[in-house]
Amino acid sequence: MGKATVSFGLVSIPIKVYTSSNSDGAVRFNMLHGKCGSRIRQQLYCPTDDEVVDRSEIVKGYEFAKDQYVTFEPEELKALEAVSTNTVEITEFIPADQIDPVFFGKAYYLSPDKGGDRAYSLLSSAMRETGRVGLARYAARGKEYLVMLRAMEGALVMQQLRYTDEVKAITEIPLPEIEVKEAELKLAVQLIDQVSSEEFHPENYQDNVTGRIRELVQKKVEGQEVIAVAPEQPQAQIIDLMDALKASLGEAPAQESASERKSAKRATAEPVKRTAKAN
Repeated sequence: MGKATVSFGLVSIPIKVYTSSNSDGAVRFNMLHGKCGSRIRQQLYCPTDDEVVDRSEIVKGYEFAKDQYVTFEPEELKALEAVSTNTVEITEFIPADQIDPVFFGKAYYLSPDKGGDRAYSLLSSAMRETGRVGLARYAARGKEYLVMLRAMEGALVMQQLRYTDEVKAITEIPLPEIEVKEAELKLAVQLIDQVSSEEFHPENYQDNVTGRIRELVQKKVEGQEVIAVAPEQPQAQIIDLMDALKASLGEAPAQESASERKSAKRATAEPVKRTAKAN
């Protein structure tokens, strides 16, 4: 994608930046005209003048109040951009587990450029040895990014991070205030232990939906009809949490829940009363 320089202390490491995502596996559909099958084009339209607008007539504006804009000329927009230094300036090293994944954005692979092999390997090894990651500022493409550098299998990965004001506070969502029972917690821990692994193997997980789409698309290409399959009906909800936990652990069927016992008691009590009255 480009070149940059990683700097920490007085050390500078020339690097090359690569994308980490693979877009080859995505299935994309284009918008076509149903009448003739041609691919359609999007146009820019002004509802006030009722006309299609050419891109040369477009200016950028910032809405400072409802339907009120202040416009900027191209040169003014350039003045707003950050100066691209293409330098990844590490400001501090912190423990890797101190950054919550909610801050994670895009990830990029870094490789050493000419003359940077030894310093690159040294930085990667030092971070792996200390279990720390580097927080850095990276100015590129008119923006300043907060990024995290981490070691991965002998390589360096640059993870783009969100700024604090870009992450919604967890306190903004409603959360329950429920005291967890000790017995429930014990069963939940057992369930987690039962399906736990010590390593992540991404090859064990495949995108089944994309695979199914590819198969159906191929059938369509071959002239076959694509028929929608009705989704499976969800299983009946297990109300009692203890029953659900025990069933998940494969234990013997749990006893009746408190609500079931109460309903059964009412059902047996009513005939007794009627019999007593008749006598």
